[in-house]
Amino acid sequence: MQLDALAVRLRPRSALEAADLGVRLCQSTARSVYTSYAIVAVPLLIVAFASYEIATWLPGVLIWWSKPWLDRTILFALSRAAFGVATGPADVWRAQRQVWWRQFLFTWTVRRLSPWRSLTEPVYQLEGFSIFKSSPRIQQIRGRVIGPALMTTSVFSLAETALWIALLSLLFWLAPAGQTPDMDAFIAGEASTFVLLSLPVAYAMAVLFLEPFYVAAGFGLYLNRRAELEAWDIEQEFRRAFVH
Repeated sequence: MQLDALAVRLRPRSALEAADLGVRLCQSTARSVYTSYAIVAVPLLIVAFASYEIATWLPGVLIWWSKPWLDRTILFALSRAAFGVATGPADVWRAQRQVWWRQFLFTWTVRRLSPWRSLTEPVYQLEGFSIFKSSPRIQQIRGRVIGPALMTTSVFSLAETALWIALLSLLFWLAPAGQTPDMDAFIAGEASTFVLLSLPVAYAMAVLFLEPFYVAAGFGLYLNRRAELEAWDIEQEFRRAFVH
């Protein structure tokens, strides 16, 4: 780790401040992050929506289940942004073996059930730990921030649900007079195809918008934890002092 190249200023932070640092990093590099994210998210969403013909509930499940895999591209862009390096589709494509295919089965199974995956994903992806030898390092990184990591996942889950419901409500608020979807039919799954398809579409929009911020919050917690464990903040200050 070349701390002198790190664009993020490290200092002792509380867990919530660290999560906020990650969110602000995502905000400041949103164009780079979302562009990289889109090249994997859009094709996956097309496949998910195509499964609507099999079962109306399948697109939403596929989108939900694919989150840890999508997170890897987001984390790749964020990790480069932390060093002031912009990421484009070509960069993601060149790193596809590491980002998309490494630990593929693990990502689509065990990682999906992790309640603190945004905190621990950098250990697997950025530190290169084997899934069979990572347990001590994972426990070390989780340390005192396991509570905030769980809270981060809970908060973003609630925010995602709230945004999903808000987007769905537009069907009722903006419907022409006399054409408001029937609530009973909507709940029973007997509404029109357009109305039923709006469920996964609204969910996909919520995921597309919020998932980068969730990954970034966990990345901020991870950076702060590394700084605590390895005195990064002190080393960074020494490097800055000697450079100037």
